Amino acid sequence: MSILKGKNVLITGATSGIGKSAAVKFAECKSNLILLGRRKDRLMELSAQLIKEFEINIECIQADVRDFKSLSGIIEYQSELFKTTDILVNNAGLARGFSHISAGDIADWDEMIDTNLKGLLYVSRCIVPFMIKNNSGHVINIGSIAGREVYPNGNVYCATKHAVDAVTKGLRMELVNTDIKVTSIDPGLVETEFSLVRFRGDTEKAGAAYKGMKPLTPDDVAEAIIFAASRNDNFVVAEMVLLPKAQAGVLVIDRKNV
Repeated sequence: MSILKGKNVLITGATSGIGKSAAVKFAECKSNLILLGRRKDRLMELSAQLIKEFEINIECIQADVRDFKSLSGIIEYQSELFKTTDILVNNAGLARGFSHISAGDIADWDEMIDTNLKGLLYVSRCIVPFMIKNNSGHVINIGSIAGREVYPNGNVYCATKHAVDAVTKGLRMELVNTDIKVTSIDPGLVETEFSLVRFRGDTEKAGAAYKGMKPLTPDDVAEAIIFAASRNDNFVVAEMVLLPKAQAGVLVIDRKNV
């Protein structure tokens, strides 16, 4: 897509799932990439693959979005790389555990809040000032249907995604007098490592989330990201909710539609 050719795109959580698919889709559009993630081996493997196939510029940054001191230091040290970011895809996020609040694991709560909310804020705090200085850019936050609805035992995860929705709307208001766009893309069930991470590798529990239905794929969500990023200057995709055909709400799922 010519409108994205040569654009500099920063993707967090780029080592798997939606982040990895988004990297591939932007590479197909000949965008240059800054891939940020915790797993260096995966970053390097993906980078080598995309450079070979699409002949684009890619920088890999091993970093944890939860660590503001380290993250801001990396970005300050490599400011020449980050200050021309055209598109920021805040994708890094996770769910941990599935329990009643009365039995919740505090460490799980902290990890979700630190990654899903504070991590998104930390990256945005570092990158958005560059966009303001350039009066140009696009922030795309990957939210969730869980940021619009709540389900039992998903309490804190849902809370973090509701917070992401609030942050996104607030940022859009704050930047309305600039040429910077702000978008929220909120998927329903997408088959990634999400459930495996939530249930700490328990494949039986993870598989139950998608049992009897056909979920979205990471590529489906990546295509929506590309659509939002490739609109003309006066066209902002403010919010986009993505659902598989078998899902009509967070708890309304046809488990026989396969």
